Amino acid sequence: QVQLVESGGGLVQAGDSLRLSCTASGRTLRWNAMGWFRQAPGKEREFVAGVSWGGGSVYYADSVKGRFTISRDNAKNSLYLRMNSLKPDDTAVYYCAASKDASLSGTSYSTEEAYNFWGQGTQVTVSS
Repeated sequence: QVQLVESGGGLVQAGDSLRLSCTASGRTLRWNAMGWFRQAPGKEREFVAGVSWGGGSVYYADSVKGRFTISRDNAKNSLYLRMNSLKPDDTAVYYCAASKDASLSGTSYSTEEAYNFWGQGTQVTVSS
């Protein structure tokens, strides 16, 4: 069974940067599409970014495009999310997710149903 563990969250000020990490155990995920989602208090979970198995295709939510960068290191079985110019609206629990598929159709990256494995989340709080 795959286990995903996120880390790197914390309390920062607006304009600061953070890098989230997600490490997988139980099996290699080098052949799997992966993504980041987030859930703010009182809101539904939403897509943040997605990446194909080799990193050649990346997708972002409009709200984070130009500020966040998703990347992966398949040798380390890890996924990352670099977040720059953080805003209070970015405050949420961030979740790492992995699909059973190597790549997804473009719009599928943003749908929770495309992902089969989920981490427990890491809290990111951005103060104004």
